[in-house]
Amino acid sequence: MTRLHLHLVSDSTGETLESLVKAGLAQFEAVDAVKHYWPMVRSEGHLDRVLDEIARTPGLVLYTLVARSIRRRLEERCSALGLPVIAVMDPVIEGLERMLGTPARARPGGQHRMDAAYFGRIDAINWTMEHDDGLLVHEWEAADLVLLGVSRSSKTPTSVYLANRGYRVANHPLVPGRPLPDDVLQLKGPLMVGLTVSPERLAQVRRARLLGERLTGMSDRYADLDAIAEEVAEARRLFADRGWPVIDVTRRSIEETAAELMNLLGDRA
Repeated sequence: MTRLHLHLVSDSTGETLESLVKAGLAQFEAVDAVKHYWPMVRSEGHLDRVLDEIARTPGLVLYTLVARSIRRRLEERCSALGLPVIAVMDPVIEGLERMLGTPARARPGGQHRMDAAYFGRIDAINWTMEHDDGLLVHEWEAADLVLLGVSRSSKTPTSVYLANRGYRVANHPLVPGRPLPDDVLQLKGPLMVGLTVSPERLAQVRRARLLGERLTGMSDRYADLDAIAEEVAEARRLFADRGWPVIDVTRRSIEETAAELMNLLGDRA
């Protein structure tokens, strides 16, 4: 059995990519395909977070993106990582342009039928992106799920993955020396879950981020193993004190983490 990671990057819901990959995989036997969904990628900042996760689990990258700057950034970063990247709709669009004699409209997600399920997913994705990284905490009672964890513990990509399944997800970073807002601690409706990761793995991810993005002005403690160990331990104490369930994402893919979270949500219903 051959294991293959497939990263599906889209500026819409990713349904087109999912259908194409399903059809393609049907032509191969003995393939254990792990599909990573990255929908609604419409900014370079969002793409950079996705690329961090792609670097963690390298594989084939397929995309449907309209914005030229985002396409170029994805292709350049994938080239630097040595990963194959395919714009799956380009041959079809180019053929149509030649036959019709007119350029395509650069409109994300124009192929989708506007049904209730579609609008539900779009609403969940938009809500989740608007409440990412501690934003608009006064609105979080409307969330299905709130994820908490230290920096680079996969909160945002996990949130977006679940949003594409119709869940409203908010997330908040745990920063040393900065207590959580009362608005978060007093939430009653959403399921609160802590994400944790081994200090060694987290140090690798943070060092790679510092080098890859050439970040300046970051604290020396950001990627220091001893400081990270203290940070992770402090987060675990918070989770224990509040009685929140905890998921260790060290050896989990985004899909595996999301599946565990959906199980927790199902048990709570």
